[in-house]
Amino acid sequence: MKRVVVTGAGGGIGAALARRFAADGARVVVSDIDPQRAEAVAAEIGGLAVAADVSAEGDVVHLVERSEDLLGGIDLFCSNAGVLTPGDENTPDELWQRDFGVNVMSHVHVTRALLPTWLDAGTPKRLLLTVSAAGLLTLLGSASYSVTKHAALAYAEWLRATYAHRGLVVQALCPQGVRTDMLTGGNARGSGSAALLAEGALEPAAVADVVAGALEGNEFLILPHPEVRDYYALRATEPDRWLGGMNKMQRGFEAKR
Repeated sequence: MKRVVVTGAGGGIGAALARRFAADGARVVVSDIDPQRAEAVAAEIGGLAVAADVSAEGDVVHLVERSEDLLGGIDLFCSNAGVLTPGDENTPDELWQRDFGVNVMSHVHVTRALLPTWLDAGTPKRLLLTVSAAGLLTLLGSASYSVTKHAALAYAEWLRATYAHRGLVVQALCPQGVRTDMLTGGNARGSGSAALLAEGALEPAAVADVVAGALEGNEFLILPHPEVRDYYALRATEPDRWLGGMNKMQRGFEAKR
């Protein structure tokens, strides 16, 4: 991939992806809602910075158009930005809407901007959506994250099923614990699952290495934590057993409060 755009790239997985792609020789546009963080990573890797709030469609359109001008086209778009809000059914509506905007609608905005020129382009184009293992499973302690990541996975599946024959390669990155602000920050600690996820957490650079290998193929799910595949299979084939196990964990979290 020679021309790459990464959103949410001011830190965490996004920054690690940008660094890896640049090290592999790609020209990279680093995008983040925080212009200074985007510029810092871009300066580090010799990339280009374009600030964007991916929940705002106008920002995404500008990002795509600006990136195409800067790079002469886009071969890989990593729709990576995400947010996590701890809470339950009582999470305020404005936070549900914010999480839906970033975790789901950002991907919709990206495809609206890209697909008119990407489909049937003659050369395959690649879209990487950072979903999360929560999209395959769930995240105890955050209803909005679990629901929106399930929706993000569903959208990725729909894109793959609908456009695979038209030159679009869609892949869903579904890591479990990764040592980023999302795991170690205050919001993550409030989710109830942080301590459990921290035990097997990977460094962002390790996730980027897995992604780099996966981009050489076309497998839909990219699972930096291989055990997630087994959990996903159990959830699909024995849902009552799986839900019982998750509820047992929830009771354990509650007992420690």
